[in-house]
Amino acid sequence: MSLAAEASREGGAAPAADPVQPAPETHVDAGASRREGHLRSPVQTNLEGDDEYTVRWAWADGFLEPGLTAVIRAKNEARSLPWVLPPLFRSVARVVFVDNDSTDGTAGIARDVAEESGARDRLEVFRYPFAVSRCGREHLLTPPTSVHSLAYFYNWSFSHVRSAYALKWDADMVLTDAASNVLRDLSWQLEGTAAIVSVPRVPLYVADERRAFLDMVQVNCEVWGWPNRPGYSFVKGMEWELPLFPDRMTNLILPMWSCFELKFLDADEFGHWSESSFASSARTERKHREWSVFQALAAGAEVPDGILAIEAPPGSPHVIEYVRTTWMPEKAVEQPAFGERLVKKLLLSAL
Repeated sequence: MSLAAEASREGGAAPAADPVQPAPETHVDAGASRREGHLRSPVQTNLEGDDEYTVRWAWADGFLEPGLTAVIRAKNEARSLPWVLPPLFRSVARVVFVDNDSTDGTAGIARDVAEESGARDRLEVFRYPFAVSRCGREHLLTPPTSVHSLAYFYNWSFSHVRSAYALKWDADMVLTDAASNVLRDLSWQLEGTAAIVSVPRVPLYVADERRAFLDMVQVNCEVWGWPNRPGYSFVKGMEWELPLFPDRMTNLILPMWSCFELKFLDADEFGHWSESSFASSARTERKHREWSVFQALAAGAEVPDGILAIEAPPGSPHVIEYVRTTWMPEKAVEQPAFGERLVKKLLLSAL
């Protein structure tokens, strides 16, 4: 995968770089890509020699089920799962849920929601008991093949996918029903081809059951779906894990208002980072804005530019569900028939 193709995990579009003097982070990531290469071995051992947590890719077994499998890596995300999981179960054939030693009952809530959604047989829960290095300096100092490495943790998690396509999903990402339908339709349209799928998402800062704030200008549009086959894996990047896949692949991008990312103003939304000096790097420009917006809203300060206050009307459900089922679908009406356009693009790419 070219680094530009990732569209910067922490920014909707890759930050513009000086054509003469590229950002130093680019050299670091490119070096990691050259050293690690596209992992094609069906087995990847870890530095600690723990055989139980050796990476054994399911694609090596020779048979893959059709469809999409979503992979969620979660730590103390019980609060978000009742909104995250139901539309995801309607979108994919199976969910691989990896609990990184949560203390809030995350795994149990995932099972309960699956049961309520009629999807208990489509949920697989795994436990990853190691302390995983936080993004930033802590990640940078961790060997890439250690069980404590983000890259190794991701590879182990994705190695359990037994379907033709894998879908990376975070435990705070909420889909609209329209986007859910598109992903479900794409899951069979993708059979027999190789494409990547990007899902734009916007941050939703939740104050309480009635009030939330939506960032109208910051959009993250990283690649979330790809074929489950040799050569598609994660390596160590500068501040986080870096997904690798071939260049020049068809990129199917869902439209705006498909998905939003939950950020609770009474929680520690940056605990997975080892430092908060996000302004020090162009790569963390998006995270710097999130940090600034979060601090202002949590403190009750003036609402920053580009942030829209949303209040659920009387008698309506929780503001999260109101945004998911009413507010965002009304915005999405401005982009009709986007599912058909995605399928048409996929079919044209196969010619």
